[in-house]
Order: sequence, then structure tokens, then C-alpha cells
Amino acid sequence: MPPRIAVPLCLRASRSSLSSLSSLSSSLSLSLSSPSLSSLSSSPSSSSSPSSSSSSSSLLARPLRPFSTSSPLQKKLTSLERKQRYEHDPYIAAQKARKKAANLSRRAELEHTRVESLGNPVRGVSTPFVQSFDTARPPATAEHSVAADAQLNYRFDPAIIESQLERSRRLAVPLAEVVKPTSTGPYQWSDALRHKAAADLQPSVDELEAQSQSDHARAAEAIARITALENGSSKDRMRVNITRCIETFGRHNTDKALPPRAPHLTSINSNTPPAVRPDTNVAATGKRIGPDTGSSEVQIAILTAKIKTVADFLSTRGKGDKHNKRNLRLLVHRRQKLLQYLRRRERGGPRWQHCIETLGLTEGTWKGEISL
Repeated sequence: MPPRIAVPLCLRASRSSLSSLSSLSSSLSLSLSSPSLSSLSSSPSSSSSPSSSSSSSSLLARPLRPFSTSSPLQKKLTSLERKQRYEHDPYIAAQKARKKAANLSRRAELEHTRVESLGNPVRGVSTPFVQSFDTARPPATAEHSVAADAQLNYRFDPAIIESQLERSRRLAVPLAEVVKPTSTGPYQWSDALRHKAAADLQPSVDELEAQSQSDHARAAEAIARITALENGSSKDRMRVNITRCIETFGRHNTDKALPPRAPHLTSINSNTPPAVRPDTNVAATGKRIGPDTGSSEVQIAILTAKIKTVADFLSTRGKGDKHNKRNLRLLVHRRQKLLQYLRRRERGGPRWQHCIETLGLTEGTWKGEISL
């Protein structure tokens, strides 16, 4: 009778393993049913060779691995059971919390990096030219700006102020030098007697000169305080800032230092080398009459000055001012349109680079959607 072989309990066993198992069982049954093997097993003292007997005995002595030692089949959990298991298992809950915290921290880091790369859509990056909007004075490192002393309130020219003060000093006469005409009178209380008594108390020439100089210095100090921009209003500073923007970004000045824009391609994927551009655009300055006040870069600079003024007001004492908040949004979006047009028009050339570098504008001021 052949030996009994355990039935495989693993239902996931492959067909090849089952076929090999069946072939092994059949071979064992045939080997046991053969007369030579039965005679060997019945009469161990037969005349068989010792090598064949040892091989057959080793074949029978090999243990068979039963399939009952494999892992039992697990029941497939439903979604509800799996959810309940996840909710009640503290290890799984802690693992989920760690994954969520790592994901949120990574998202926050990526968002912070993206915002920093784009920059502030309202203020951009602080530059000396933008910082000078607070005082309406040109920065100390400015090369093509007007001197700081030349910026006076009420559009006054310092040279004219100096000439007028000098003329006033020459025309000014101390009151002590004015001599009243004498009149003769028969009485002791007449004007002649009173004027004679006052003439005895007249100051000397040195005293008159010192008084004249002190009066002139006091008048000059009063004029300087009246015309100083530090004592002016925000409207006065904005007027001076607009003038500075026109002088700095106006093409009547920048054409002498910046080249013209790059020419467009003759065709798509053209291999024709572009024409050589001149270093400056002096030829265009002869066609202009007066200063340039309407180019895109001038309007962008003026809008930047206005945006800075409104943003500073809202950040300090205008937190509840809804009208100026709306005005700030309108100014920012208007500047965004002009920046996109200038970038497309100049093809990212030197004029575009000069504008964004001087005003400290980043990609956040013209790229994508700006929501405030």
C-alpha cells in the first residue's frame, strides 16, 4: 500500500506544483509496487548490490514537506472593516499622522519657495530709487538724476531763489536809515524837537550792517523752510516723484544710452542672422519734441510711486479704508497690463531690464493672477 501524502491546504498553489506532486506520488507508488523493490523490502538478505539498496533506502528516507506548514488563507477585509481597523489601530493612526505632517510641511515649503521666487506683487524688491519716493529726493548713488538741492517745492528753481534773495538784500534799507524831514515850529513840542532828540540815539554803521545781515539770514531761512520738500504734503512729493520718473525713464534721455529693440524674425525657424543693432538709439531723439511722458516704462514708474504711497497708507493707518484698497487693486492690475505689454513689445531687451531692475519689480508683478 503506497504511503499517504497530505492534501495541500494552500489554495493558492500553482498548477505546476500540483502536477509535480501528483507525478511524485505516482512514481513512489510504482516504485513500491515493483517486484524488485518489494523483494528488497521483504527480504533484506537478498543478492542485490549494496549500492542499489542504499540508493533506494535513501530515496525512501527523504522526508516530505507537508503543505500544512504554509500560511493559512486570510479573509479579505471589506472597506468598512478596513476603515474600522485603521481607526482603532494606534500604530496605523500614528503612521497616518506622520505621513500627513510630512506632506503638509513639504507643501508649505514648496509654497513658500514659489512665493519667494515670484516676489511681492505690490512692492516687489526694495531699491534705492523706490526708497527715494518717501522723501522725493534722488538717491545718493544716482548718476543721471538731478541734484538733491535742486528739488524744491512749488516748482521753484534754486538759482532763481538765490538771485532773488541777493536782490532783496541789496534793496533792503534798515528803518533806522530813513531820516524824516525836519519842520520848524515855534513850540517846544513841535516835530523838529522830537526828531532832534531821536537823532541823538541813532545806531552806528557797524550796528546797522550787523542788523541788515541778521535780517537777511532770517529771511533766507524762512524761504528755505517754505520751499523745502520735507515740509510739503504728500501731493507735493508725488508731483516731484512724477517729474523724476519722467527724467529717469523718459525716452528723450534713455535713447541716448539704450539700444533699440531687437528686430523680429523674418520667418519661423529662420537661420538668417539678425541685423546688427546700434549701441544707442540717438536717431530717434531727433524726432521727439519735448520730454517723453507717455511711454510704457514712464507710466509703470509713475504707477509704482502711487502704489507705494497707497500701500504705505493702508499698512499704517488706513486698514479700514475700503476705497483705497480698491484703488490699490486697480493700480496693481493696471501696472501688470503695462508690464506684460512692455515685455512683449521689447522682447525682454535692455529697456525692459532697465525698467524692472531700477524699480525692483519681480515676476509676481506681471505673471499669473494677482489677488489682493
